[in-house]
Amino acid sequence: MNDVSPGYIAALSRGILKERVATAHAMLAECTMCPRQCRVNRLAGETGVCQTGEQAVVAAFDPHFGEESPLVGRHGSGTIFFGYCSLLCKFCQNFDISHHGCGRPVSAQELAGMMRSLESSGCHNINFVTPSHVVPQIIEAVAIAAEWGLHVPLVYNSSGYDRVETLRLLEGIVDIYLPDFKFWDSEVAKAACHAPDYPEAARAAIKEMHRQVGDLVIGEDGIARRGLLLRHLVLPDGLAGTREVMRFVFQEISPNTYVNIMDQYRPMGLAASAPGFGRRPTRQEIETAIGAARAEGIHRLDLRRPAYVLI
Repeated sequence: MNDVSPGYIAALSRGILKERVATAHAMLAECTMCPRQCRVNRLAGETGVCQTGEQAVVAAFDPHFGEESPLVGRHGSGTIFFGYCSLLCKFCQNFDISHHGCGRPVSAQELAGMMRSLESSGCHNINFVTPSHVVPQIIEAVAIAAEWGLHVPLVYNSSGYDRVETLRLLEGIVDIYLPDFKFWDSEVAKAACHAPDYPEAARAAIKEMHRQVGDLVIGEDGIARRGLLLRHLVLPDGLAGTREVMRFVFQEISPNTYVNIMDQYRPMGLAASAPGFGRRPTRQEIETAIGAARAEGIHRLDLRRPAYVLI
């Protein structure tokens, strides 16, 4: 599978990328990129929940070695961290970036240059972190980078709070979808990020992502080429609804879904203001979550552990 070409290369040659750039950019005039559907005119400088206008804000871009094994390989995943967010979890581990917009606005040409720089450093992919509110900007930059010779897979690394209509703009462009499925219960989602529609939106989005790219395909070198890789962060007191999420994944996505049960939750940012979010999960809660995934039939698990000791 090492010879699988990124989808956007064919999209470029067939003229699809150029068409998508125009369609996506026009949508910023009455923005409905994410489920918030603020309908502001971002082309005129108006901003909604994501506080982002016509240009994407980039906080950092670097080779990253903390991602899942099939993304990192030997040379890292080429992460581009976008400033601001449309979900705004109170406990966000990157609070300064998502809530405060750490970073600076960049042009499409600058963003394309970042992609090429990461590729030149040896990164196995370009990993767009928190991209849901800047899809038009990403497509425009990918069109430029593809013209410049970019040829590594593109990773869409999102909260799972995505609109199906927006994801369809990325069909044939994104190679690997890397969504979270954060909460099964709408009341938990409401308390954590004022988004009671999160569970419904995430279910629809993840189904669409899988429809586009299928199960995760890994080359002989251990590097992911295409497909869905799902993340699920374990929360204290079972707030994430792990068993229900894993049952949904097995029954309605695919039994062969590659899943990362993440154990790094810490009460950051405004976590203390959300009931139940004020502590780390215990080791037993982590193991219970992993056991629930296995019990529901999930067998492709990324089980790397961070260095810190869980309480």
